[in-house]
Amino acid sequence: MKFDFLASFSSLGFGSEYEETYWDANFTTFLLLKNPESIGSLQARLPAFMKKEMTGQGATINFWLEPFTRIHLYSPYDGFEPNINISYIYILAAIAILILIIACSTFINLSTARSLERAREVGLRKVVGAGRKQLFWQFTGESGILCLLSLLLSLVLAILCLPGFNHLSGEDLRVSSIFSLTFLSTALLITLLVGLLAGSYPAIILTGFQPVQVLKGSFKHMDSGQRLRKSLIIFQFTISVFLIVSTWMIQKQLSFIRNKKLGYDREQIMVLPIDEKMLQRIPHIKQEFTLHPGVLSISRCTRSPVEGGGGYNMRSSMMPVDKQFAVIANPVDEDYIRTTGMHLIAGDNFSLQDEKDAEADDPKLRVYHFILNESAARQLGWTASEAVGKRMFLGDNRPGFVRGVVSDFHFESLHQVIRPIVLFTEHRGSELLVKLNGRQVTQTIAFLESKWKTMVPERPFEYRFLDEDYDKLYKTELRLSIFMNIFSGLAIILACLGLFGLSSYAVQQRVKEIGVRKVLGASINNIVLLLSRGFIWLTCIALLIAFPLAWWCMSQWLSDFAYRTNNDPSIYFFAGVLVLALSLLTVVFQAIRAARANPIKNLRTE
Repeated sequence: MKFDFLASFSSLGFGSEYEETYWDANFTTFLLLKNPESIGSLQARLPAFMKKEMTGQGATINFWLEPFTRIHLYSPYDGFEPNINISYIYILAAIAILILIIACSTFINLSTARSLERAREVGLRKVVGAGRKQLFWQFTGESGILCLLSLLLSLVLAILCLPGFNHLSGEDLRVSSIFSLTFLSTALLITLLVGLLAGSYPAIILTGFQPVQVLKGSFKHMDSGQRLRKSLIIFQFTISVFLIVSTWMIQKQLSFIRNKKLGYDREQIMVLPIDEKMLQRIPHIKQEFTLHPGVLSISRCTRSPVEGGGGYNMRSSMMPVDKQFAVIANPVDEDYIRTTGMHLIAGDNFSLQDEKDAEADDPKLRVYHFILNESAARQLGWTASEAVGKRMFLGDNRPGFVRGVVSDFHFESLHQVIRPIVLFTEHRGSELLVKLNGRQVTQTIAFLESKWKTMVPERPFEYRFLDEDYDKLYKTELRLSIFMNIFSGLAIILACLGLFGLSSYAVQQRVKEIGVRKVLGASINNIVLLLSRGFIWLTCIALLIAFPLAWWCMSQWLSDFAYRTNNDPSIYFFAGVLVLALSLLTVVFQAIRAARANPIKNLRTE
């Protein structure tokens, strides 16, 4: 549990009138169990216990328990640190494994392509007494050495990239973590395993050469492993296409999020934290800030539109107490609607008098005024126009009337559907929203800072922008998008390298055939088409496998958003065209070089 300091609950400033009750939905309660295994049985007993506890309260509240150690990765609610969706960790881990498998298959194809070049070496070694087992471990050892060198290089790269990775991921990994015994042991074990698996097949191919055929010049490599090599190419491009489509779909959803109409304006709004000691000075601060032409309006509120509000209960005057609803509510001032650009569809905005009505000295004379969103009005059984003027209650101690109704707005991430929310006037707040005109922002901020230091000398001038808060709601998706861009780029490069190796191998196997065809009058185009056709079919098969897989996975990922873009078929089309073009370019390069070779030289060599 990381924190800068701890403060007692009594220091929050509620005063002597504050009483801790079950209705405090804004706080988290932690229980230290005598037996950690009893969480299930305790959860089963809670509903009956709470029903008894809430007798005469007009409603029943239930609590849901979750282990403290699961909050960070599995809970939809933040703990002491922002939580992370475990699904994204599984996604990144799976992609990392797939990238490693693609690298192994690429190594196999490239090694196999070079097998003909080492045929005479194997023949001579066998003639002078080398056994197949000895040769197998020699070539497997070469693969292992390459992997060990790669491990050393990767450690250097990891150290160099660690600051950038920490910035991107929001973590604080140290170099010491890389050189821990557990990490190095695991990395070494994976490296040796990869070296063995990736080097075994090329070693088997190389040690299977017949020395007599090789040395006599009549050697023709058997194509017994051709299916495996082609299967590897299909696998590589399947994963590559899947990653490309997934990356584009994630980018499309992020673009949808950025451009979605939220029901309020998040651009050019500064958020300034305030405290209770400043409340009496807010009118003066507003007056001084608005002297600058770059400031359009200012509002005091407890939470910004991105943050939503706190937990309350509401009911209409026609509803019994035990039928009230849980609702999000946010104390604001009369400038909140104008500053945030919310759309008032019925009724009127708050006035200065509304706050005075809610602050009457006699609690019995206090009257509150509310602005509902459309969802809150519907939940109370009203249309927007019907809600205006209706009497309702926010909790038991805030009776009042509906002043107006605003269009539904997104005060949570697009993962959640829009819930009911109530805005009401009350003399409290923790933030100032300052709407700027967007021109000469630096000069405007400098002006506000100078005024702030004069009027609030005891508090530092700290600010952020509302659109930054909005982006933080999707920081996991933004990071995933960046990682997916990197991984898909690596995957397509590795797949093209594997295809390059296999096409190079195929060309070497058909050198004599190409020479004969050229002598008989075949053109370069004919030969290029002959050599490229089979590989393009491999890519097409990969597309047929990857598209349904990507469609299903992206549909599942998008289903986590209540508001989402469509699973666009055009993305699959362009991804297919891109991969076909890259694979064609890779193969055609080898085919043109083979087609332009001197046929006499090739036939004489053969």
